[in-house]
Formats: sequence, structure tokens, C-alpha cells
Amino acid sequence: MILAVGPGTATLLVELGAVLVALALLGRLAARFGISSIPLYLLAGLAVGEGGIVELVTAREFIESGAQIGVILLLLLLGLEYTGTELTTALRGHAPAGAVDLALNFTPGLMLGVILGWDMRAALLLGGITYISSSGIIAKVLSDLGNTGNRETPVVLAILVTEDLVMALYLPLMAGLLIGGSAVGISLEIAVAIAVVVTALGIAIKFGHRISAVVFDRSDENLLLSLLGVALLVAGIAEHLQASAAVGAFLVGIALNGPAEHGARQVLGPLRDLFAALFFAFFGLQINPADLPPALAIALGLAVVTAATKLATGWWSARRAGIDPPGRLRAGTTLIARGEFSIVIAGIAVAEGIESDLGPLAAAYVLILAIGGPLLVRVADPIAHRLSRRSRATAAV
Repeated sequence: MILAVGPGTATLLVELGAVLVALALLGRLAARFGISSIPLYLLAGLAVGEGGIVELVTAREFIESGAQIGVILLLLLLGLEYTGTELTTALRGHAPAGAVDLALNFTPGLMLGVILGWDMRAALLLGGITYISSSGIIAKVLSDLGNTGNRETPVVLAILVTEDLVMALYLPLMAGLLIGGSAVGISLEIAVAIAVVVTALGIAIKFGHRISAVVFDRSDENLLLSLLGVALLVAGIAEHLQASAAVGAFLVGIALNGPAEHGARQVLGPLRDLFAALFFAFFGLQINPADLPPALAIALGLAVVTAATKLATGWWSARRAGIDPPGRLRAGTTLIARGEFSIVIAGIAVAEGIESDLGPLAAAYVLILAIGGPLLVRVADPIAHRLSRRSRATAAV
């Protein structure tokens, strides 16, 4: 029996197929010139969003769902790189780095909001936008450049996880401020978010081997269904309880070890690449190009300042961990990209109608750093390698 395909389904297939073909061509173009595909995916999304060259209609909802899955898969596979013990050690050892990160990168957005005369709630939202790095983009950059095993990567990872934990406090707090929730209600939401993250981390550390044994199956089909189902389930529960879905997926990755870990890399790798591409395209798709020019000058200045503060954060944190200058440079530039969380925060402001200028400013700012961040990492990587070779040559002499 052959199922009939209606006009809406046919349009969905055409739009989605065209998007995937375009992303494939852009990926090949990026590989040809030896650059990251992320900026090209973002620009592709910009071209097919509202106000773009061709606006997608039917496929937009599907791509949005795929984008959410893409972030989860990116963080799930990044979590496979580390054990629970390594993560807790990193968090304890890099708590000062998390504090420096918050001070250096939340302050510029907050101060700019105050200088512009915005409502304090809008200024606090802009502070969150400038503070939080993009876990999704950074995970892809680390994978693309083969830097996941570098000495500085645990430092970067600890900062990212700390940021996500801060978001578990920040988002319920801002939600309460925006809707006028009681102090007791806000405190309860924050307490629940912290309890969820701590409990999930404890389970990942203590029962990771048992979870791996239950999930693992020699059939690739069964393993894929089990891994994807558990990751989505945990991420959804974490999001529902005001924690981060990204943190939930990351903790699932940490819990996997042995054959389950090896199998996860094989069956989820291609799926991650597919949905991650949709994530970056959807990010660009949400931005109307016509809203960008008026906010561009301020966004560019803010991007320059906060790129420098992220670079300083990574450099100082890696230096504190005893990492040499090349690793410090990679750590700092890797942290520059902003992305999915910043857009979520900007979306809160837009939905609540707070400061009409905040949405376009945030979109322009994030687009600059979502594109510029990976490019800066790409530029810094060979410089770091040259510094490393020079340092070894000097030591040999």
C-alpha cells in the first residue's frame, strides 16, 4: 500500500530537502576552504527566514524541533568525553574561573542596559545574553577541530557547565521578576532546579556503569533507540523542572561508559551532524535581516568588548590550571561564541514586551559572535600550534 501525499506534505518535503541539499553544499564549501561550517549554516538560515531571500513556511516547525534535538545530541556526545569524577573535580577546581567568567561577562551587558536607560529587568536580561557562551556552537567547534582531547578543554567544559548551572538559577529568577512571582515561589523554583542538577550528577557518577549496562545492546537499531530515548527523556525532564535540557543531555553522556560509550559514538555521530546543522540553520532563520542594521553599531561594540572579556576569562582560567600559552589562547577564543541560550533570554524579553530595542540588539550581537567566534577559534588554532612548537624548540635548547 502506498500512502497518499497531500499538498502540505509535498511542500514540507520540498522545503526540507532543499534546506538539507543547501547545507550539504555549504558544508562541502567550508571543507574545501578549511573553515568551520557553522557560520555558513547560520547565514543559510538568515537567508530563508522572515525577510530573507526565500522564506520557509511549512518546514519551519520541523526544523525548530530538529534544532532542539541537535543541541541535545551535541551535548550528549560531548559528555562522552569525560567521566563524572573528572567533571566534579573540574567544577571544584575551576569554581574561581566560573566566578571570574560571571563578573567579566555579565557586567558589560548589564552596564550597557543601564547606560541606555533601560528598565533594570531589561538590563539584567542583556547581562545574561552577554554572559552565556554557546554550548552547542562550542561543542561543534571542538569536534570540528579535533580539540576535545586537549588539556585546555576540561577548563572550557567546566566553565560551560558552570554557566549552565548559573542559568538554572538565573532563568527562574528572571521569570519571577518578569511575571511578579513571590519571593517564596522564585526560591522554590531555584531550589528545585539545583536539586535536579545535583541529583542527576550524583546518579551519573554512582550508577553510570549500571545505566550503561542497561542501555547497551549489540543491535545498532536498539542501541540508537535506547540512547536517543534516554537523552530526550532526561533533557525534557530537566527542562520541565527549570534546569537546562543541555545539562541533562550532557549528564547522560557522562553516565555512559564502556561498550555503551563506544557504541554511542558510532550510532549517534551521523545523527548529531544532521540535527546540529538544522540547529545552526534555525538559529539564523529566527533573525529578520531588516532588524539588524539599526542595532549593528552598538551590537558590534558590545561584541568586541565581550569577546575580549571571554578571551581574558579563558586565558586566566587555563593559566590557573597550569596550561601553556597556546592552550590559553585556544581556551579563550573557544569561549567567545554566543548562541542558543542568549536567544532564549532575548526571546523572554520579546515575549514580555520589555524594551523593543533589546530583541534586534541581541539578535545582531549573537549573530556577530556566533559567526565570529568559530572563525576566531579557527584563526587562533594554527597560531597556538606555532607557539607550542616554538616553546618546545626553546625548551630543547
